Amino acid sequence: MAAKQDPATPPDPQGAGPAGDGALAGGPQAEGREGQQQVRLRLDERNLHTSYANAFRSDATANEVMLYFGLNLVNPVAAQQGNPEITFQTNERIIMTYETAKRLALTLGQIIRRHEEQFGEIELDVSKRRQNPPAQT
Repeated sequence: MAAKQDPATPPDPQGAGPAGDGALAGGPQAEGREGQQQVRLRLDERNLHTSYANAFRSDATANEVMLYFGLNLVNPVAAQQGNPEITFQTNERIIMTYETAKRLALTLGQIIRRHEEQFGEIELDVSKRRQNPPAQT
């Protein structure tokens, strides 16, 4: 079935569905074949909340992938005493199937590739980032 987008929802730049809609990316993949019924997709964001994460950790079982998102918090007192300490404050846990995790990994790869094409490579090595700060645009 081909997904028919709600006209009130802006299109995804990838053309996969409504912008930022992970549910469509994680659901059955609709193919636009002639003669098939179209399905209208509506987003229900009544329970949506926003969180910020600067760190994550992962875990897995034979059937599921678990992602824990949160904040790395530096303990300034310990740092002043010469004992640097970071606390990972976990705020969210997302559990998903391996199929959904793979779709997420592919989508994130595409998003990062487009970002790097536009703004340059994202440096993961902190010491290199400090030497070469990103250009201001």
